[in-house]
Amino acid sequence: MNAAPLALTAGESAGIGPDLCLMAAQAARSFPLVCLADRDLLVSRARQLNLRCELQDYRPGAPLAHGAGQLSVWHSPLAATPQAGKLDPRNAPQVLTLIDRALEGCLAGEFAAMVTAPVHKGVINDAGVPFSGHTEYIAARCGIRVPVMLLSAGSLKVALATTHLPLRAVPDAITTTGLTTVLQVLVSDLTRLWGIARPRVAVCGLNPHAGEGGHLGSEDKLIIEPAVNAARAAGLAVHGPLPADTVFLPRFLQEVDVVLAMYHDQGLPVLKYAGFGAAVNVTLGLPIVRTSVDHGTALDLAGSGRAEAGSLLAAITLATELAPRRH
Repeated sequence: MNAAPLALTAGESAGIGPDLCLMAAQAARSFPLVCLADRDLLVSRARQLNLRCELQDYRPGAPLAHGAGQLSVWHSPLAATPQAGKLDPRNAPQVLTLIDRALEGCLAGEFAAMVTAPVHKGVINDAGVPFSGHTEYIAARCGIRVPVMLLSAGSLKVALATTHLPLRAVPDAITTTGLTTVLQVLVSDLTRLWGIARPRVAVCGLNPHAGEGGHLGSEDKLIIEPAVNAARAAGLAVHGPLPADTVFLPRFLQEVDVVLAMYHDQGLPVLKYAGFGAAVNVTLGLPIVRTSVDHGTALDLAGSGRAEAGSLLAAITLATELAPRRH
């Protein structure tokens, strides 16, 4: 692990992000970690959860607290006093401040990677800031045109050709050129970060039965198949388009390293069924390593003590493994 610390953003202040950060600090760590959050919120939430946590102000270059019940914090104040479970648009800009600070630190080499607790897209938009998700926001800040969202749960990896779009907008967002780029990014980062020499990719069709020869839609034959052929011509181990209702059968998954789904709810329900609470969201195609939890803000669980930190701990662990390979 790089000597630089991981940056952990606390996410939406009304959600379970602060809870998870405090829970992650309960065990001793062999790696340095800096939590980006409102310090007062962490103190309040720790009291609410009956968790003992010694908070240390983060100063670049200074030794970091990493014992059980210790946490280094980069303080960013909230505009209004937060309440667990109650969204407040006045606090939305602080969420973006945390992301920006973590990203700037990663690009400068101050942080080895960034790990993000969940944000609430709706309240950020309610605050007047167009926001479709971490993946798109971070990519835009890095000047990356085609980021790729990948979720990993054990040996199962699912990537997305499109991310947070309304279902009716998906077909128009899928192009042969775009898919070809997604496949290149996906294969490149599976090789670079995971060390898979020749990643095998199963590409889902968009329509039922992958279009059934054009009888159930033309996109599979006219858009997806040419992208698969172009990738294969470039030497990539890509197969498809394949029917999404059978590609996740165990006997097929044994033959591939990753499944590329065409849209969010085509691939992620399967992955989350297989490993919810332990899966990790990774953004590919970036100049930095960014991992995240596989779930949302869970407003109903915030401050209750019933949230589980498994996905965040898995995201932290994976970030420590990927960070040394990012170059």
